[in-house]
Amino acid sequence: MSFLKSFPPPGSADGLRQQQSDTEAVLNGKGLGTGTLYIAESRLSWLDGSGLGFSLEYPTISLHAVSRDLNAYPREHLYVMVNAQFEEESKESVADEEEDDSDDDVEPIAEFRFVPNDKSALEAMFTAMCECQALHPDPEDEDSDDYDGEEYDVEAHEQGQGDIPTFYTYEEGLSHLTAEGQATLERLEGMLSQSVSSQYNMAGVRTEDSIRDYEVID
Repeated sequence: MSFLKSFPPPGSADGLRQQQSDTEAVLNGKGLGTGTLYIAESRLSWLDGSGLGFSLEYPTISLHAVSRDLNAYPREHLYVMVNAQFEEESKESVADEEEDDSDDDVEPIAEFRFVPNDKSALEAMFTAMCECQALHPDPEDEDSDDYDGEEYDVEAHEQGQGDIPTFYTYEEGLSHLTAEGQATLERLEGMLSQSVSSQYNMAGVRTEDSIRDYEVID
């Protein structure tokens, strides 16, 4: 495939964590051959015996896991999902993209399976992947932690500057309700009262009213 290139294997300078020889690489169900998988802090790489291979950048890796489901694949392996396209596009696929402009926003996905000859190495491969990918957090996840709301400036309010939020007591709040709002509140309170009463009776709680209902009159 055209994306296979020749490059030097990652080493200690790249933060190599795991090197697994005799590992078959499979891309979207197509075997790429047997070679060596390099799990480094900088990138995930695979090279075959001739020195041809590929590298995956961690920010493009959306999922990785150890797959032991033999119904999904006949051998246990390290599964890696990548948000990128690696296979050479055919003329047919290019034509389809031109006809369907709605697919422009759909992000391409590639599925890699790394099948080591020694399946006992899968746990070490997975652990190394977790450690290396943790060094490359998703920028979108970091942005989601930012608070977009308005901040309350305590110092400014203590100095009498800025708008001070208005708080009401229950009675003051009622006085600010419209007639329709008050009617709605009364209806909700009535429904809540009935609900609580029925819950008590169903739970077998003996209230004063229930005791009077079941008193025996001589």
